[in-house]
Parts: sequence; C-alpha cells; structure tokens
Amino acid sequence: MDLRLNGKRALVTGSSSGLGAEIARVLAAEGAAVIVHGRDEARAKAVAEAIRADGGDATVAIGDLATDAGADAVRAASAGAPVDILVNNLGVYDPTAAWPTTAPAEWAGIYNTNVVSSVRTIQRFVPDMRARGWGRVIQISSVLGHLPAASQPHYAATNAARDNLAVSLARELKHSGVTSNAVAAGGILTSSAQEYVLDLGKRNGWGETWEEVEPKAISALSPNDVGRIGRPRQYADLVAFLASPLSGYITGTTLRADGGWHDA
Repeated sequence: MDLRLNGKRALVTGSSSGLGAEIARVLAAEGAAVIVHGRDEARAKAVAEAIRADGGDATVAIGDLATDAGADAVRAASAGAPVDILVNNLGVYDPTAAWPTTAPAEWAGIYNTNVVSSVRTIQRFVPDMRARGWGRVIQISSVLGHLPAASQPHYAATNAARDNLAVSLARELKHSGVTSNAVAAGGILTSSAQEYVLDLGKRNGWGETWEEVEPKAISALSPNDVGRIGRPRQYADLVAFLASPLSGYITGTTLRADGGWHDA
C-alpha cells in the first residue's frame, strides 16, 4: 500500500533508540523526510545515518523536551522546512516504581517528561500545520492508561493524560485538516525490555531462553489474546498509517495495539 508520505516531513521525539527509532525508520522507508530527535547527539546521528544508508532522508534535532529551552532548540533545528507530522513518542517509565516509594516529586517529573513535553512540541509545531490546512499529531501512550496496575502508578496516570490530550487537541483542531490521535501500546520488545523480562524470567524460574520466558512473562505480567509481546515494527506500521493522508477520517481516537491485553 502506498501511504503517500512522499514530500511529508516528520518529527519523531525520542527517536534515538527503541520504538522511536523504528518509527523514524518506517516513516523514512515510506518516503517521509524524518527528523530524529534525542538528547544524545551521537545516538541520534547514528539512527539518522542508518536511515540515510538505506536511502531515506533524515536529519537530527537535539534538545531536552522536558525544558522550554530544549524544546526551542528542537524547533530551531527543525526550521529548515515545515513539519507535517509530529509523533510524540518521548516517554520514560520505571517498572520498579510503587505507591509507597514514589515521591510526589517523581510524579511531577514523569508528568513533565511524558505529558508536558508533548504540550511543548504541539505549541511549537501545530500552529503551522493548522495554517497550512494539513497535519498529523500522534501521541504514543500505553495500554496502562486504561488498565493501570498497582505498580508504576505515575506512569499509568501520564498515559491516561496523553490519551486525553490527544482527544482534546482533536476538538481544538476540528475542521482544520489536522488530526490528533494516540496509539496505546502494549508491551514493546525493545532490547532493554527484552533484557529486563529475560532477567525477571530467570529469577522467577520461567526458563533460560527468550522462547521459554516470553509466554510465561505475558501470562504473569500482561495477559493478552495473542500471547506475546508486540514487536516495534507492528507499532511503527500503525503510526505510519495514522501519519498518512489515508487516515484523514480518524481523529480524536486512541487505538489500542496490545494483543488484546485483558485483566488477569
């Protein structure tokens, strides 16, 4: 399927590694010029260079979106051409966080990074989309915003906020040609997630290999009807569709991509 992304320009926040890097690669492969964002210049440049080596168009923007100054730096680095697609992927989490040990300052800190960073990019890039009459804004959230657990309460709350933000923005942008949606992800098989789950599996006696550990980890931590953790490419393909002109009738929606995650 031709997603008609040739001539479009996309900024993917937090794309120097993990899911963000995969989203940037897929958008570039579909013909979009991508801006790889991160705080570590070497890592961001490595992703951009890999995209260019595969024939794609990629530049780099460096800045800490948890600050206004960092967001201004990203805006300045992206000023060479209009940004048509904004993918707010940046987010942090801590699987060890719990109610008794997570201080209010940590709640405020994760909210700033996971939610207010999106507000900063929206305020800097969406007015131009609206003026041109076309644009796509996509929040990457988590299914934990709908199915919170006792652990990581601050992370779950920020994802509920990201979904809410996407809907509110869609109302703000009605009749403008700019859509706003969220993708609520289930587990994402990044290298760091795989390392964490594999170690957890060994400690819990679920097995020694990934093939042994994955189904038991899913059953214990995030039961779903597919029976495995989602692969980054599966999320990136969904984001690419939402970023395309083909998705013009979808706005104000949170699309759950979670294998049918359900309460245990």
